[in-house]
Amino acid sequence: MPAYVISMMRIDDPETYKKYTDRTPPLVKKYGGKFLTRGEQVTTVEGTPYPDRMVILEFPDKASVEAWFADPDYQKAMEFRHASSTMHMLLLQEGGENTLNPDPKL
Repeated sequence: MPAYVISMMRIDDPETYKKYTDRTPPLVKKYGGKFLTRGEQVTTVEGTPYPDRMVILEFPDKASVEAWFADPDYQKAMEFRHASSTMHMLLLQEGGENTLNPDPKL
């Protein structure tokens, strides 16, 4: 069952942050992941405008996400991200009970 990583970050030091983004694509691919969106403009449809960066990744499953996150090379790359940005990273899986509800009123 696919798993998705949604990352929302405020970048304070773009030069240092680039050292992180330069390293991530091969590490994501190594674990079967792919970028669904990577820093494209976000349009706020409702609520407070979101001015920061957003990335959405798809992996084959939750175990692949956990292996990617624990990879020593990714851990090293994260040092650049931690030094240059503030991030919220969320993990969710497709096909939960709530998405299968046959009642159209819910």
